[in-house]
Amino acid sequence: MLGRLLPLALLLALLAQPATAQLASMSGDDGPVTIEADNGIEWVRDAQKYIARGNAKATRGDVTVNADTLTATYRDGKNGQTEIWRLEAEGKVVMRTPTETAYGDRAVYNMDLQRLRLTGKNLKLVAGSDTVTARDTIDYFQGKQVAVATGDAVAIRLDRRIRADVLTARFQPDRANQLQLAEVQADGNVVITTPNEVARGKSGVYDVSREIATLTGDVKITQGKNQLNGQRAEVNMRTGVSRLLAGKGGDGRVRGLFVPQEGSRSPAPGRSQ
Repeated sequence: MLGRLLPLALLLALLAQPATAQLASMSGDDGPVTIEADNGIEWVRDAQKYIARGNAKATRGDVTVNADTLTATYRDGKNGQTEIWRLEAEGKVVMRTPTETAYGDRAVYNMDLQRLRLTGKNLKLVAGSDTVTARDTIDYFQGKQVAVATGDAVAIRLDRRIRADVLTARFQPDRANQLQLAEVQADGNVVITTPNEVARGKSGVYDVSREIATLTGDVKITQGKNQLNGQRAEVNMRTGVSRLLAGKGGDGRVRGLFVPQEGSRSPAPGRSQ
């Protein structure tokens, strides 16, 4: 019945300013999708799309998507109902759930894959005190609670950050059922920054609960003017203490360059200070 009444409801909504339309449930879940827009909602029947323009907003339960323009693609679902399976957002995109907020210039949410792809400038995913940013794309897989950030990607928690070409961040709920980072895998030009040092490597894994980051591949740790070089390192993100470990195979030696601070030189033999 809802599928037959839906076109009439949309036509009536087009006459109102701002326009509002309530669509059938998506992804097989209960609850309708409500779309609002200041400049009206267009129904493109042949393409099976609804286009909402002007401060558009889509709401389903406690999930909202705001953008300049929203395009919802639908299909015939079970029991003759119409269901949305794809939602595109253009311009000043903000997607909010009780546990995370995502920002971008453009977003595409595939209901079947439960995947949100963010593109454009100032890409950001915020969950509690954790933030993930990227230059090119952020893909968030809602069912798996995993975000893949590509292009100068950064994961930030307080004064600690991990930067890499690609970051794969896995989230999990805390005791208050709020999402927080559980693990970050970094690949390509990895840089870990703490208040005490900067560590670089080809790849790395950050175990958030242990606050230990492991770096591998041409590792370089810099503390002021001092520098350590090796193939593998462990960085304690909480204490700022690092351990440089010998690599497997080849030249696994660890090297260090230590520059004494002015005024801290030991006196030469036979001379008093």
